[in-house]
Amino acid sequence: MTETPHSGFLIPRQPKDFPGLAAFWQFNTQADSFRAQQGEAYTLTPKHADMRVVDDAGSPFGDKALEIQEGDWLTCPRAECPALDVHGPDGHLTVMAWVKRQPTQHGGCEFVAGQWNETHLGRQYGLFLNIRVWDQFNQVTGHISNVGGPTPGYKYCMDGPVGATEVACDEWSVVGMSYDGSHGYAWLNGRLDSRLGLNPYSLAGGLHDGGPQGSDFTVGAVDRSGEMGNFFKGLIAGVAVYRRALSPAEIYALSTLRIDSDE
Repeated sequence: MTETPHSGFLIPRQPKDFPGLAAFWQFNTQADSFRAQQGEAYTLTPKHADMRVVDDAGSPFGDKALEIQEGDWLTCPRAECPALDVHGPDGHLTVMAWVKRQPTQHGGCEFVAGQWNETHLGRQYGLFLNIRVWDQFNQVTGHISNVGGPTPGYKYCMDGPVGATEVACDEWSVVGMSYDGSHGYAWLNGRLDSRLGLNPYSLAGGLHDGGPQGSDFTVGAVDRSGEMGNFFKGLIAGVAVYRRALSPAEIYALSTLRIDSDE
């Protein structure tokens, strides 16, 4: 991340140092499944056995990251991750991910992380790239829903902040979304990626409660049109979810995070 005058104010920190952490996964060790190292010890299970942790000299977390091929994804069943089930009028949250995006063959929306099931009207929150609902391409989008189904009057969910800047392929970026009960925000590399009318995005009323049959927490794909899709392709070094909307200063600090592989 580019150095700024604010960089000199930073102190060493971990995701757990910021209040409200639900779970933080650091993908730096090969495993059959990945348990969160901080927050609740929730486990993400790959849906393809050949998913690999690979070396990458630019990764902010020990020069390692999880390689996600198009069609790969990870999941934590809803019943096993209650702290990630953020909903209701007090359902405030922040989702952040450290990614190195690569072009996909499908060329459409790319899901990073969240609880978002379109097939069963279980939309709650989801961090996307390249969502295209407002004829925008390749930006960060924080999809949010207070109804679970499509936005009233539309075929699809249109709600959520959309950034102004394209997220480049083949370079590391920190992407994020947050929701404070009245507005959603899309973040790129520690800054609010402002777009008039779309970021911040006004949506009062809290987040949809999917109930026991609602969405699982997934990384890299979502359930839509009766099957998994919206695949992400690239490297993911880490994912963090908070049960509050972090401040701009906190998001900036997290976006400059560096963790050695043995921490």
